[in-house]
Amino acid sequence: MRDRIESLLGSPGGRLGLEEAAWLLGCDDLLWLGHHADAVRRRLHPEPRVSYVIDRNINYTNICLSGCRFCAFYRREDAPDAYLLTPEQVGAKIDEAKELGAISILLQGGLHPGIEIGYYEDLFRYVKRHHPIHLHALSPPEVVHIASRSGLSVAETISRLKEAGLGSIPGGGAEILADGVRTRLSPHKCSAEEWIGVMREAHRQGLRSSATMMFGSLESLEERAEHMMRVRELQDETGGFTAFIPWTFQPANTSLEGEVPPARNQGAAEYLRTLAAARLVLDNVANIQASWVTQGAKVAQLALRFGANDFGSTMIEENVVAAAGIDYRIPEAEIVRHIVDAGFVPRRRTAIYGEAD
Repeated sequence: MRDRIESLLGSPGGRLGLEEAAWLLGCDDLLWLGHHADAVRRRLHPEPRVSYVIDRNINYTNICLSGCRFCAFYRREDAPDAYLLTPEQVGAKIDEAKELGAISILLQGGLHPGIEIGYYEDLFRYVKRHHPIHLHALSPPEVVHIASRSGLSVAETISRLKEAGLGSIPGGGAEILADGVRTRLSPHKCSAEEWIGVMREAHRQGLRSSATMMFGSLESLEERAEHMMRVRELQDETGGFTAFIPWTFQPANTSLEGEVPPARNQGAAEYLRTLAAARLVLDNVANIQASWVTQGAKVAQLALRFGANDFGSTMIEENVVAAAGIDYRIPEAEIVRHIVDAGFVPRRRTAIYGEAD
C-alpha cells in the first residue's frame, strides 16, 4: 500500500481513494506520513507563510435540543444557566473584539426550540447597522433547524440570511459525515446528506465555507476516510470550501466520558496522523488548519510540518471546547511568536482566507 500511495502522490492527476485514505489513518510511520504531507503543503503554499485570523467565537445561545452525546456545552431551555443573547449583548461582545483587532465574528449556538428565522435576520441586521463586521455564522445543523422551524426550504433560509448580512458559513456540526456514527452521537441533528446539502446550496449562492471533522469518539478509521471523501467530492462540485479543520473529541463532562476507550482519547500522534492524512487526501482544499484550541500551541507548531498552513483564530472567546475541560488561550502576539519560532512568516487573513489589512 505504501508503494501505491507514493506512486499516486508522484503521478500527475494521481488521487488517493477511500482504501488509501483509511490506510493512511492507521499508518504507524508518522515521520513518513508527515514528510509527504509537508511536501504537499509546500507545493500548494510555496512561500513559507502561515495564516491566522483575529476573531471571536460568540455563542448566541447554549439552549439546544440536539442532545449531542459529545457536547458539554448545551443546556435545556429550563436549565438555570440557559441563555439567549439579545442583539445588544452580541453587539457589546463584537465591540470588545474589534478593540482587539477582530475583523470577523464566528457566531454559532444551539438548535433552539423557540426561535425562528426572524431572530437571526433581526440580529444580523442589527450587527451590520450598529457594529459592522463580517459574520461567519450558523453551522449547517443550525441552518437546517432554522429552515424547519420557519417552514422554509434550506435555499430560502440561506437566501434570507445572506440578505440580512450572513457573510460565510463555518463547517461545524459535521462531526463524522457517516450516518451510522451520527445516529449514535447526535440522533436529533441533521444527517450527513443534509449537512452536505446546506454547504452545496451555500456555495451555489456564493457563500464560502469551511469544513470540520471531530474525530476520536465512536467512529472507525474507514468512517473518517468516508468523511474526507464526502468533503472532497463536494469540493470537486462547487469549489466553495476554504479550509479543512480536523480536531479531536474531548470527552470530559460529556455523556461519552468513560464510554469511549482511553485509547480513543486522541493524543498528539493521532492528531498529527489524521491531519497529515487529510492534507494528502483533500487535494482540492487549499488550506488545512491546525487546532491549537484542542492540542495546544506546541502541537500546533508541529502540525505546520504535517500539512497545516493555517494557525486558526485568536479565539478571543471560546466556550464549547472549554466546557469539556480544555481551555487553551493564545493572544495574537503569542500566535505570531509560535509561527515565527516554527520557521514561518505569520500572515493575518480574513474569515474566507483573503489577505487582511
